Amino acid sequence: MNVLGHLNEAMAYIEKNLDGDIDVQYAAQIACCSEYHFRRMFSFLSGMSLGEYIRNRRLAEAALVLSNTDEKVIDVALQFGYESPDAFSKAFRAMHGITPMQVRKSDVSIQSFTPMTFQLNIKGGHKMDYRIIEKGAFNIIGVSGRIPLIYNGANSHTADVWKKLRQEDLLVLMEYSVVEPKGILNVYANYEDKTVEGTTLDYFVGIVADAILPERLMERYNVLTVEASTWAVFTSVGKHPDAAQETWARIADTWFPSSDYEMTGAPELMWYESYDFGKFDFKTEIWLPVRKANNAAV
Repeated sequence: MNVLGHLNEAMAYIEKNLDGDIDVQYAAQIACCSEYHFRRMFSFLSGMSLGEYIRNRRLAEAALVLSNTDEKVIDVALQFGYESPDAFSKAFRAMHGITPMQVRKSDVSIQSFTPMTFQLNIKGGHKMDYRIIEKGAFNIIGVSGRIPLIYNGANSHTADVWKKLRQEDLLVLMEYSVVEPKGILNVYANYEDKTVEGTTLDYFVGIVADAILPERLMERYNVLTVEASTWAVFTSVGKHPDAAQETWARIADTWFPSSDYEMTGAPELMWYESYDFGKFDFKTEIWLPVRKANNAAV
């Protein structure tokens, strides 16, 4: 499957419709994947959210229209998706540093933001240790909290969730951890917007269980039900958390574009061999719910 080719066809559709309605779901169909996967892959490959990209392209094109024509600001605002001149002016100033009316002065400069395309950039071979497994429905049982999304470095907010677990809780949960992946897991679910750093998600610390624990125990814990799925399981070995984050990057920019799979948006699991984070050869498993991508072009 020509993944990059399909992505670029989707980008061409977006570019063609900057001054009209952009149907992101249709763009994802052109890219032969789900809207969730399309948005996620775009953010991984480009370093920004799809919404941010479209907004910047529209504002760049709007500046060109204003500087080269006599069209009214309100008409240009509506043309590029803004419902009011005030909203347009605020966004325009944030990008260009001037108001829309000031664009027509001879001594001002505007920001350019060129169209984006994706190309294969071969940086060298990397071995990726992964396996594909099928797993029935199960429950995550443990504690949870709402935390901000942080792409790079340790997320200190996870400690607030860990503090909810007492030593006796860990012993109880480990006793009922009898199905793979065994042990205490980190689980990431219900993202507000997975493409934007600083937005929030549900973070669980707990175990995988194929049944609900006894009622006397369940009063203590939160439960997250995960549907049956295909899982791509990647192994990372190295300094924590750098090695796992580097593996995440290779999954996004190398493995997914060359595979027949896409992300589903279901909860993601992170398994650690231990909690001795100072080890130089720290082992992590990243469990991603996947499905076969739609290979039929639109």
